[in-house]
Amino acid sequence: MQSIGRSKPAFENHEAQEKRYTTCYMCACRCGIEVTVEKNQVRFIRGNPNHPINKGVLCAKGNAGIMKQLSPAKLRKPLMRKPGTERGAGEFVEVEWDEALDLLTERLRHIRATDPRKLAFFTGRDQMQALTGLWAQQFGTINWAAHGGFCSVNMAAAGLYSIGQSFWEFGDPDWDRAKYFMLWGVAEDHASNPIKIGIEKLKRRGAKFVAVNPVRTGYQAIADEWVPIRPGTDAMLALSMCHVLLSRDLVDWDYLGRYTNAPFLVVNTPGEPGDGLIARDADGRPLVWDASQEAFVNGTTPGVEAAMFGEYTLPDGRKARTVMTLIAEKYLDEQYSPERAAEVCGLQPETIERLALEMAHVAFKETIEIECEWTDWAGRKHDRFIGRPVAMHAMRGISAHSNGFQTCRALHLLQVFLGTIDVPGGHRAKAPFPRHIPPPVKPARDTAPNTPLSSPPLGFPTSPEDLVVDDQGRPLRIDKAYSWEAPLANHGLMHMVITNAVNGDPYPIDTLILFMANMAWNSTMNTNSVQDMLREKNADGEYKLPFLVVVDAFHSETVNFADLVLPDTTYLERHDAISMLDRPISEPDAACDSIRSPVLTPDRDVRPWQEVLVDLAGRLGFPAFVGEGGKPKYSGYTDFIARWEKAPGIGFLAGWRGSDGSKSMKGEPNPGQWEKYIENQGFFQHHLPEHMRFFRFANRDYLDWAKEVGFNASAEPIIMELYSEVLQKFRLAGQGLYDGPLPPETVDAERLVRYFDPLPQFYVPLEEQRVEGQDYPFHAINQRPMHMYHSWDSQNVWLRQITAQNFLFMNKARGESLGLVDEGWVWVESHNGRIRGQVKFMEGCQADTVWTWNAIGKQSGAWGLSKDAPESQRGFLMNHLISELLPKDGELADEQRRLTNSDPVTGQAAWYDLKVRIYPATAEESGTSWPQFTAVQPLPGAPAPLTEIRYQTHEAVHLRRSLSDILKRR
Repeated sequence: MQSIGRSKPAFENHEAQEKRYTTCYMCACRCGIEVTVEKNQVRFIRGNPNHPINKGVLCAKGNAGIMKQLSPAKLRKPLMRKPGTERGAGEFVEVEWDEALDLLTERLRHIRATDPRKLAFFTGRDQMQALTGLWAQQFGTINWAAHGGFCSVNMAAAGLYSIGQSFWEFGDPDWDRAKYFMLWGVAEDHASNPIKIGIEKLKRRGAKFVAVNPVRTGYQAIADEWVPIRPGTDAMLALSMCHVLLSRDLVDWDYLGRYTNAPFLVVNTPGEPGDGLIARDADGRPLVWDASQEAFVNGTTPGVEAAMFGEYTLPDGRKARTVMTLIAEKYLDEQYSPERAAEVCGLQPETIERLALEMAHVAFKETIEIECEWTDWAGRKHDRFIGRPVAMHAMRGISAHSNGFQTCRALHLLQVFLGTIDVPGGHRAKAPFPRHIPPPVKPARDTAPNTPLSSPPLGFPTSPEDLVVDDQGRPLRIDKAYSWEAPLANHGLMHMVITNAVNGDPYPIDTLILFMANMAWNSTMNTNSVQDMLREKNADGEYKLPFLVVVDAFHSETVNFADLVLPDTTYLERHDAISMLDRPISEPDAACDSIRSPVLTPDRDVRPWQEVLVDLAGRLGFPAFVGEGGKPKYSGYTDFIARWEKAPGIGFLAGWRGSDGSKSMKGEPNPGQWEKYIENQGFFQHHLPEHMRFFRFANRDYLDWAKEVGFNASAEPIIMELYSEVLQKFRLAGQGLYDGPLPPETVDAERLVRYFDPLPQFYVPLEEQRVEGQDYPFHAINQRPMHMYHSWDSQNVWLRQITAQNFLFMNKARGESLGLVDEGWVWVESHNGRIRGQVKFMEGCQADTVWTWNAIGKQSGAWGLSKDAPESQRGFLMNHLISELLPKDGELADEQRRLTNSDPVTGQAAWYDLKVRIYPATAEESGTSWPQFTAVQPLPGAPAPLTEIRYQTHEAVHLRRSLSDILKRR
């Protein structure tokens, strides 16, 4: 035994290691992580079991944060384009931070003092939009927005104009109680850990899981039933289900009558001003017909017995019908029958009817109750919460279509029919939602030199008067958000910024700042053309986009085009506030927020962009950032987050407020707030008492509390709007019947009439309307794999071992019928261009659909990859096929303004409206993807691409043990 002891191997010294807690940034889940650190190196990353989001679960992305930290693509120092070189050539010189910031400060100071709109500031998936939005507001530019305009604004806007919340970060299925779960168009990278945890709960309880998606991967692969819908037709499916429920009288009438505008009266005077608006009393309150009093009364009065159906003559002689009457007339029409919907959606009528009846059975025959006393907004006492245990969730497969806004509204209508919004077992809001409909914030319109905007750059229009247009009706924003072309563009149109700026439409700009937005590659449509635009010059030889600032942590394709590169830190090297003013991590039962705090010290000359923004704000003298004498008020980002207040007692972080840290949600600034978060492993939870957890749109105690902590401006009940008067006002403007601003161009007027239906509608996606189906028979969509997110992670040496090349996946039988060969090379062609890649057959794909993993394809040499990496040689990008502008339409095409390839209501980029044809490549063309681009040059001081696929902080210990040792050692 003594000889055995002497041969004991020397393992690492765990006492030299430290466990630190922060928030993951490998996707948008914002899971809590425990990072084991030794000598400023990451030893291990695991999920934090105490965290409210992931409860210890961590995915491949989260674990692989080690290799993201070690990426050779990390930017190392500020860079300026080398004098005399062309933009896009990737030739840079290193500069010091003082020089870079002095140059940028002077440029921004001049813009702010002359025309603040000449600065456009657009951010990608940054998770700190409350700060960047405040910065833009203080600068005075209306040209600010974030990535939501090309990701999920349809989802957000539809919910906030209908039910006061929505899917994704606004609410969650009640995973603990739902008995029937329908997942619509959710790719497997979205909310992967929370959804995996939730689905496991559903499966364990025996709940049914139905997946509506053209592709069966990820979550869909483990669904009890897969519904292979044709892309872009989800609204027709949802509205056909509404048809079934109405025709069978399977609707929660009490829920509709009490909590929605279903009984409100709508003026019925076709062809006259005011047609389709809600009938109102002298105080502006909506009218209903009270059956007991046989009179028109204020529909928000407690105890009113409002008629759900009927047509009436108002006291002023106008005709009016209830919202529910309009709903029944619309959706009981045969155009929404299962037989008609089946033709549109590529499904069987029996399937549509069965799914609707299954949900109705669970909602009304398997109702659940939670005994708990609560009081509604009118003071009525209840002894229990009644729950309809049917839950839904939806995301990009819905929102990335040009009909996505109305589609999402259709899903909410279906949920309301079943009475499943914010009830036990249904879809539950997450703080700070629900909000009043829509939230009472209007987008800023007017700008002036050296003057902050009077309101945030983004907001929620309620009528044409709120549009951001000049007196002639022309757009004032560079992306044309809040114009007649995209009136409810609540997140802006990021995909249009470069095109509009280069074209000087509606005006030229001076400087564009892009943060975490790969707008020269996978985050833009029409990639090749956009790169050309970034190089485009005026007749005098100056670039049409004069100055491009790129802020990123990694050497993306967009860095190559920058005039100034400001290197950001990684998520393990900085502070962040994941705030309830922005994108919090709340759960249905608790208001939550979190932080990031540095677990590593940067080994490069980099600075967190948050710190740079606070620094620039002080340099430029923003009123909210300077004190007496114009001196900076805050010492840095952490000081700003701790001390800045949106309103008295309300700041970026809700935990440990008050001078001694004893207050939650609201209280004076606490100088030790960050330390309290760090002590609590980086997060804060405020658990709602049970009586405030459901029916929050009408729950008096919750509404009072939400007003007190600043979520809502009032404690009035939130009435869900099945019928949108906001949309009808814009439709009236299109008809020329609105008493206010009218669209100056016919094309905009026609779009308002056609697509601003106040009730949810289905229409064929816009690009599909203009592309001949026989020429382009396939719908082409893309998604991200569960182990990667955007383009951040396809540089990751561990994750690349799972996927380093993407394929064009298609239905096996359909592919064989076209004479294609599995893993053969094919051309994929759209109206806008063509690409070449390998096709791969699968069974779980709707027959009219092809799809691929997005952002796997890379430009050669980018992201620290070798120039011959498979991502650039065999990977491809579907973006080349997609145009940011719609195809020309008809004989008058040359005379018409080119319209954005976006949802006509919200401006959401229509990534998934693409139609293509496919044909084989020749033998000579096979083997390499197309198009190919000039290789990106290495940056100054950049390390060589990683060739090792292993990582270890210690020399590996190889145990070679004798049988005697194995048997005897304790």
